[in-house]
Amino acid sequence: MAIATVNPATGETLKTFDALNAGEIEERLVRADRAFGEYRLTDFAHRAGLMHRAADLLEEDQESVARTITTEMGKTLASARAEVAKCVKAMRWYAEHAEKLLADERPEQADVEDSGAVRAFVRYRPLGTVLAVMPWNFPLWQVVRFAAPALMAGNTGLLKHASNVPQTALYMEELFRRAGFPEGVFQTLLIGSGAIADLLRDERVAAATLTGSEPAGRSVASIAGDEIKKTVLELGGSDPYLVMPSADLDKAVRTAVTARVQNAGQSCIAAKRFIVHTDVFEQFSSGFVERMASLKVGDPMDEETDVGPLSSANGRSDLEELVDDATRRGATALCGGGRPQHLTNGYFYEPTVLTGITEAMRVHREEAFGPVASLYRVADLDEAIDLANDTPFGLSSNAWTRDPAEQERLTRDLAAGAVYFNGMTASHPGLPFGGTKRSGYGRELAGHGIREFCNATTVWFGPEG
Repeated sequence: MAIATVNPATGETLKTFDALNAGEIEERLVRADRAFGEYRLTDFAHRAGLMHRAADLLEEDQESVARTITTEMGKTLASARAEVAKCVKAMRWYAEHAEKLLADERPEQADVEDSGAVRAFVRYRPLGTVLAVMPWNFPLWQVVRFAAPALMAGNTGLLKHASNVPQTALYMEELFRRAGFPEGVFQTLLIGSGAIADLLRDERVAAATLTGSEPAGRSVASIAGDEIKKTVLELGGSDPYLVMPSADLDKAVRTAVTARVQNAGQSCIAAKRFIVHTDVFEQFSSGFVERMASLKVGDPMDEETDVGPLSSANGRSDLEELVDDATRRGATALCGGGRPQHLTNGYFYEPTVLTGITEAMRVHREEAFGPVASLYRVADLDEAIDLANDTPFGLSSNAWTRDPAEQERLTRDLAAGAVYFNGMTASHPGLPFGGTKRSGYGRELAGHGIREFCNATTVWFGPEG
């Protein structure tokens, strides 16, 4: 795959880049390894100062960075600006909280004495150089939510970004360098996916994190497992959006539209399967379809645009195959279902609502990575939970109910890394993020995320003399 900026709104190739050769990769590994030896010895106050400076610079660059993101992967300019702001927030959050999150842990004194020690504690120490294999859909946020905690913990980072967002990837290296981070602490590797295996097997790479597809996660996990290296994986999602009779229906409908078409539907945690109780199905369906059909699809640089293009021609083709398979097998498109006729260039697809979905259709089990919603009617909460869990994925979930008993039941029984009640799933610096089943393992963000790439070291002192 070429490393290039291709504007998905026009299909035009704007800039191409040469992949690093073996010698250049080696130089960067040497730098990262050397940098870790010194950077791990810095204190939290020093790292926090650097991270705050990086956040300030990113905030100053917000408009130019947002335009780069939109140009490279097609999200609306408004959502690109919001992504930059979210990254600034996360960088400052880790700068302010890392020291407390990684403070020495003191066991109960009774347990210390029972171990024969006079004193004992747990200290979190950085692992080393972490390889991050990141996707294009949130090209800045995905990097920051790895880099901010990893660097604040004292690790160094190597970024292998998606090949269609090279300018964003290079900007991230430049940002950390401008902020004053030492040479080699954070580096971007413009390489193809074929170079990942050798990096994972290199002894100077201590661990890896990947956000991406299930096949990519399986490949990285198998190689890292063979090398006995720590990994964190955030893979696909086919998140359910449950609506029960006690829900605020107007709010549930409005939020459902945003939850499905955010980032043109290209988000692992976007709601994809809308599971609605029969008592409120007709009301929800009519409002949802009406709002989906009214969205403006077009130039992502236009402030009036609601939904931009998909990121690539292949991405659109994959989505078209899912929809075509469903309609051939009897599903009905209540709106959308194809390419907008007024947009002949670029990789656009209409916001679409499918109903009448059966288990024989691919979309029932596969992730629809684009503005396509699957709408289901259920008779009761039991059926809703069974359908919500009938997926190989388990990233997040949404549930709209004001019934405390239903909330407790859904918290207990939904197989997902998060359950969001009466609101849209999102990622926040202070809350752990990750999934279960084929959505991956490990956690990003919050204290859970910063400790993933630390060595939890038991320190034990016996009686002197």
